[in-house]
Formats: sequence, C-alpha cells, structure tokens
Amino acid sequence: MPSRRPNPRLAKLNHPYKVDDVRRLFGVHPHTVRDWIKAGLQVIDARKPIMIRGRDLRAFLELRRARRKRPCPPGHLYCFACRQPRKPAPATAIFRSRDHGAGQLIGRCEVCRTAMHRRANRERLGAILPGVAVRIVEAEPRLDEPARPSLNLHIEPEGSHAKTQP
Repeated sequence: MPSRRPNPRLAKLNHPYKVDDVRRLFGVHPHTVRDWIKAGLQVIDARKPIMIRGRDLRAFLELRRARRKRPCPPGHLYCFACRQPRKPAPATAIFRSRDHGAGQLIGRCEVCRTAMHRRANRERLGAILPGVAVRIVEAEPRLDEPARPSLNLHIEPEGSHAKTQP
C-alpha cells in the first residue's frame, strides 16, 4: 500500500525521472505526479517524455511537507477537528503513563470538545502544558502482555485417545 506522504529522500539527487518512474518510486497515480508539476514541480524541458531532476523532485516534496507542518506552541495540543493548535479545556488533561516515562497526553479541545492526543515524556509535561494541571494515571496492561507465561504444553482434547502401535 502506498504511503500517504511520499518520502523525499527516496529521490536520487543526480537522477532524471520520467512521470512513470516517479509514480513507481512513491506509489502514487500518474495524475498525482502531473498535479505536482502543475503545482510547481520543475521539469527539465517542455519536450516529451516529461523529465524531472531528482534534486528538484526532492526539494519540491520537502517544501510541500514543511508547509503542511503545524507546530504546537507551549500549552497547546493539535485538534484534528479544528485543524489547528488549541488549548485543552480546563480539568481535561490526562497523562497515561506507559513505560520508561513515556505515555499518552490526552485533552479535550476547549472549542469543539474533541479528544486531542500527543505522545509525551512524563518529565517534559511542564514544558508541553505549562500552567495546566495534568492528572497522571497508570495505563492498563496491554492485551499482548500475558499475565503469566504460557507453558506451551500439548494437551490432548478429552475423549480422544492416542493409538499406540505395537
């Protein structure tokens, strides 16, 4: 399955690409590559087949990725419903501690009340949400963590008897 965000580092800097080569490299549709060209991806010249420098392809994708980033200032979490950084509503910030100080920071958007999540380190909570009271809870054990080890014994179902050969 293709990635939703193409990795710009896959493009070799000194390699020319055709539209089909770019399509195969990033796992996107040829129309997507043509849309990139319309959006500002530079081509070598106007002749067919359309050729793209690897250096230009990488620069275009890195710039596109940088423009889409929305860094959160201190005291804010990113709300996917509002599509911008928002402060969590009062008394809604919870930190679910996992292992080695890392965990999930959860809050509710003060505008739309949607849940906002962020991975965080317990020691950095004061820098991430200064002035916000964060309730710290221990997370429940995961389903893939067995409570006790399995013995891996072969147990015959009741009613079936193994036949021994003389």
